[in-house]
Amino acid sequence: MYTAVGAIVVFVVLFLANAIKIVREYERGVIFRLGRLVGAKGPGIFLIIPIVDKMVKVSLRTVTLDVPPQEVITKDNVSTQVNAVLFFRVLDPSAAVVQVQNFMEATRQIAMTTLRSVLGGFELDQVLGERETINMQLQQIVDEQTDPWGIKVKNMEIKDVKLPSDMQRAIARQAEAERDRRAKVINAEGELQAATKLGEAASIIERNPAALQLRYLQTLNDISAENASTIVFPVPIELFEWLSRMKKD
Repeated sequence: MYTAVGAIVVFVVLFLANAIKIVREYERGVIFRLGRLVGAKGPGIFLIIPIVDKMVKVSLRTVTLDVPPQEVITKDNVSTQVNAVLFFRVLDPSAAVVQVQNFMEATRQIAMTTLRSVLGGFELDQVLGERETINMQLQQIVDEQTDPWGIKVKNMEIKDVKLPSDMQRAIARQAEAERDRRAKVINAEGELQAATKLGEAASIIERNPAALQLRYLQTLNDISAENASTIVFPVPIELFEWLSRMKKD
């Protein structure tokens, strides 16, 4: 009799151990009963029927998925290696389990193929300078393809673009040439502004001869301020003309 009671107690303990399930706040338990989908349960504690029911846990937290480096040929035929990072979360646990065999690996493969195909439609300068636009396009495409699996892609970003060494040198030379061009343009603009101001000053002096005399005196004053300076005063040509007329008279 005691043996039977003990066996019953052991059976009840084992039954409850397999029947009681606890899932955390960020988890859901997808229940299958005799192979048929029952639905997702949780969070908290609930009961299942041992042997008859089977539970698959699915996390609802945001997953950070690294997309390994991909060999990409851009629109202008430049070969690069590009890697990215993908942020997504499961919104429908039942679909994530039923619609695809391994939603994590499937999402990774979709991200890899999308990265190669999208970047192949951009030139290298666009890949380097328009990452925000490219990231938005990557996110939209991957999100559309994983939506039937109950997955929401929150963001996909390009992490690094590796260029061949010869292309890096070419870009460095291009950047140096661009800097030289900007320096020459700035210098030319400065000379143009200086010439414009000198022209304006000459026009003012031409209209006011007294201004020329004042400038002449100011220049003499600046020269005399220096030590060991020899100052030569030019004689106006009008003085020689006046003396010549005096001799004739």
